[in-house]
Amino acid sequence: MRDRGSTRRTRPAAVLALLAAGAAVLAGGGPVGAAPAAAGAVRLEQQERQQQGTADNCDVNKSVPPSTDDGPAVRAIKAKRSLVIGVDQNSYRWGARNPNTGQIEGFDIDLARAIGTAVMGDPDKVVLKPVATADRIDAIKKGRVDLVVRTMTINCKRMEDVAFSKPYFNISQRVLVPKASPAKNVDDAIKDKAVCAADGSTALNVVKDKKTAGKVVTVENQLDCLVLMQLGKVDATMTDNGLAAGQAAQDQTVRIVDGEAQPEVIGVAMLKDSTDLTARVNQVLADYYARGDWARSYDHWLKPYMLNEADRYWPGSR
Repeated sequence: MRDRGSTRRTRPAAVLALLAAGAAVLAGGGPVGAAPAAAGAVRLEQQERQQQGTADNCDVNKSVPPSTDDGPAVRAIKAKRSLVIGVDQNSYRWGARNPNTGQIEGFDIDLARAIGTAVMGDPDKVVLKPVATADRIDAIKKGRVDLVVRTMTINCKRMEDVAFSKPYFNISQRVLVPKASPAKNVDDAIKDKAVCAADGSTALNVVKDKKTAGKVVTVENQLDCLVLMQLGKVDATMTDNGLAAGQAAQDQTVRIVDGEAQPEVIGVAMLKDSTDLTARVNQVLADYYARGDWARSYDHWLKPYMLNEADRYWPGSR
């Protein structure tokens, strides 16, 4: 199994040192753009509602049936003798680079390796390539990766651009704040505050839709919110509950406030026309869960930090 270094900006040494020490967690800031003139604002809001209505007319749990057959997409990947999977390298317990070994590890990484090995038949032909949150769809569409396994929420808008596997994890959006914060719930933590979220993330959309934050700060990777919060530059961070739990475990000076927003599911993303690859991934997911590998990975990486037992998080349990 090979790790390929990120082609985007390099993580500063100081931040890596914080990770190695187990420090970190959330925050945000950055002024929201000024509102347009009244008439223009009304037209824009109407257009957005129309677009959202179209985008929301889908089933996020729907995907192609599982299959072990090699179609054109799988054959093309095998012909180039490597399967490149986009992953995270900055999310504790999901996909993070171990400072002692230099290897990327976590719940999503276990799944990525299982998918890669099943498709290629050889773990040495699987390449793990770090991609930024905002770069996930572009990386797929421009052929820089074949798959993305990176806590990627399935939603109708994204389904217009890429194909998704069946969901493999139930999530919701949560908010982290410093332990000294008086905030008791999500609304308290966000109202009139500087709130951080990763560019291209569902969390960013949720914060903007609430329209109560004093400032919204966007960053390339969600861990950057943690650094900003440590520096006192933001008051809160919104991210999904899995990442929030990992950050709270990573930095004992932050906490998750009560309440959650927008229940969602995450899945594996790939090109829209790679139907046979989607079917293969769905077969791997079914086998991965049936063998107990999903539960073992959950117990190892996430159970000590999540708020409920595993059956809350496997989509098939709903």
